[in-house]
Formats: sequence, C-alpha cells, structure tokens
Amino acid sequence: MTARVGLGPCASTVWRPAFAIDVLRTLGLLRRGPHDPCFQVSGDGAVWRTTQMASGAAAYRLVQHGPREVRCDAWGDGASEVVTQLPELLGAADDQSGFDPRLPLVARAQQRHPGLRIPRTTRVLESLLPAVLEQRVIGAEAFASWRRLVRKYGDPAPGPTPNGMRVPPAAHTWPKVPSWDWHRAGVDPGRAATAVRCASLARQLQAAAGLEPAAATRRLRAVPGVGPWTAAEVAQRALGDADAISVGDYHLAAAVGWTFVGHAVDDAEMLQILEPWRPHRGRVIRLLEADRTLVKPRRGPRLTRQDHRHH
Repeated sequence: MTARVGLGPCASTVWRPAFAIDVLRTLGLLRRGPHDPCFQVSGDGAVWRTTQMASGAAAYRLVQHGPREVRCDAWGDGASEVVTQLPELLGAADDQSGFDPRLPLVARAQQRHPGLRIPRTTRVLESLLPAVLEQRVIGAEAFASWRRLVRKYGDPAPGPTPNGMRVPPAAHTWPKVPSWDWHRAGVDPGRAATAVRCASLARQLQAAAGLEPAAATRRLRAVPGVGPWTAAEVAQRALGDADAISVGDYHLAAAVGWTFVGHAVDDAEMLQILEPWRPHRGRVIRLLEADRTLVKPRRGPRLTRQDHRHH
C-alpha cells in the first residue's frame, strides 16, 4: 500500500486485503443516524467520513471495487495518517481465527456477510462523545443532538465532500460549548458535564487505544459518567474489540433472548447466552444485526424519552 501526495486529494491509496471486505457494512457502526454530518454515502455508493486524526482534521472517500479492493482518497492535515491507518480502520487486525458460529443461525449470518469486519478507528473521543450523548435517551434524539452540536462547533470538511459535512469538534472545543447550546441540542446537564469531562481528559483517554481491551475499558470507566454501556460502545468502534457487549442497552438483552431462547431476558441472562462465543460475542451481535435476525417482537409500550441506555 502506497500513498501519494499531489493535486486533488492530499493523499490516496488502494488497499487490496487478503480477505473480503464490505466497507459500508463494516463502517456502518460509525454512523450516528442517517443525517450524520461526519458520515455520508454518496449516490455512487462511496462512503465519506470526517475525523480528527492526531495530525489534524481530515475527510476521506472510500470506494469499493469488488470484495478485495478499496480506494481511499483523503483531504486535510490528517490525510496521510488516514491512508496509513486504512487497513486498521477496515479490520485488518480483526482476528477471526477460532471463531466458531456454533449455531445454524449464526453460521448463516456469517455466510451471508463474509465482508463484515470489526472496525478500529483508534479515535477514542470520536466514539466516546456520541456515546455519552446517547446515554438514557432514544436514538433519534441523540442523533439530533450530535448533528446540532457538530454543525455548530465542527469545522467544514476539507475536500469535495457531500454538502453539509463537517469535522467532529476537536477536544479543546467541547468545554467551550455554553450551557444554553447543550440545552438547545437536547442534552441534559449530566450528559453535558460527562462530555466536557471526557474532552478534558482526551489525551489520557486516547492512550486507551494502545491498551489491551480490559485495561482500556478500565481507563474509560474511571471517568465519572462513563459506565459499561458507554465503554463498550467505544470498544466496538475505536478499539476494534470483537467481544465488547453493550450491557445496559434498552433493547439488546431482550432481542438476544427472543432470538436465542424465545423470550426476553435480562443482561445477566444475555451474557450467559453469549458466553460460548467469547472472545467473539460482539461479532455475533454484529452478524445477527446485519442479517436482520436479532429482533424482538413488537409488543408492549413504546420507548419513552428516558431509560433508553444506561451509561
């Protein structure tokens, strides 16, 4: 894999992995709702993302040519770093050896989605901040909060990105957001305080990307307001952890219960059901979600604007 610098994109590369890759399916987990200003899919199927790399802001376009070729064009100060880390982003370090589907349900999902990898962005704060916003509220509300804050405090994306794309605010920007803008974005004081606290500890938290999963989770959870659900959401995206489970999610345990044993279960029972797949429990969830077989019956009261996810 080689990068070039010149006119047009600041850096480009073509990556040909030894395994099948489905770019959109793999990176779809990073998208915060259909109108995420940091993640868009253009009409030609290209995936566009923005990011804050260590070397600066960047926007990049990923175009897939068959199951084993991806072209990346990147713009901005962080462009070269983006193309260098492209294999890691798309799951080059995702070790699937030893993964036993065990059940026909999981085996079918694996066969139907051979290009699904566990991504690893390495950008801890970029996964942590949206997860904090998603604590205890419905997804649509959290996505709207993220969208409003990024549009106001994120810089315009470099390069020829789709209209409206912006770069996630840098760590030093979040503490400058006034209380009334958090309020207008629908973020309560508790989540706002946690977000600012995380941003102020960005350097220490970023170091978690170089730790083993258990140690990384401990570092994340040492921050007041960051619990097991939030830490798992970060591990699944920034750390490439194929075993991370979002314990405390309003829907997940019930969906796992209905899928595997025919009735709703709690978090403890969910973990018992998934234990045989360790260290690939998160992979099982991703495969079944991709296959649309991780579902629960539509019955009972609708979810309100509270108690969606525990931190």
